Amino acid sequence: MEALYDSGKARAIGVSNFSLKKLGDLLEIARIPPAVNQVECHPAWQQTKLQAFCKSKGVHLSGYSPLGSAKNTHRVLQNPIVNTVAEKLGKSPAQVALRWGLQMGHSVLPKSANEARLKENFDIFDWYIPEDLLAKFPEIEQSLVS
Repeated sequence: MEALYDSGKARAIGVSNFSLKKLGDLLEIARIPPAVNQVECHPAWQQTKLQAFCKSKGVHLSGYSPLGSAKNTHRVLQNPIVNTVAEKLGKSPAQVALRWGLQMGHSVLPKSANEARLKENFDIFDWYIPEDLLAKFPEIEQSLVS
């Protein structure tokens, strides 16, 4: 990948599903560090240590499955904290989960073929989760596996 970068055929290098250890190992030997690490990340799998490490190394974290993976969507969209925040803000649980990701500083990559949900997913840029409500997210029980 570094050869592609050097030749100008790639503007950046990215990795996917790199754990904190794998990313640390890569950074020790890489001449050109990755610009992004794409991992599963959502309120029920916050990956706080990986987020902090990426930030400290200048690696952008991009979260796929920001509403939860196929096995655990219910852990996000039916979570009492996510639902309470959604009710207080007049938003859907999905919008709150997506907005949480943005406010954590990473990009979110929701997937949907449903037109109404696609529109809803775009309605996350002109509002924010206040700090007092954002402070409740660390209380969400975290998934044991991603």
